[in-house]
Amino acid sequence: MGSMSAVHWVILLVVVILIFGTKKLSNMGSDIGKAVKGFKDGIKDNEATPPPVTPSTSVPPAPPSQVADKATIDVETREKSRH
Repeated sequence: MGSMSAVHWVILLVVVILIFGTKKLSNMGSDIGKAVKGFKDGIKDNEATPPPVTPSTSVPPAPPSQVADKATIDVETREKSRH
């Protein structure tokens, strides 16, 4: 009762084929296969390619902008001294 027998799987497969059709299932399978292959190739390329080596005499990158957008207000905080 808890597990499905081979007959249940065959009936389920027939129902899925009747609902979607073999052409649509084939297209979905090939699309998923291409996506998985592209993902694996991307991972391999990322692991195989070492990061570029920059010479030590190069100009350091510019610091990021302090203001995220025009609505942000940049305020300098100072500590109050107690006298």
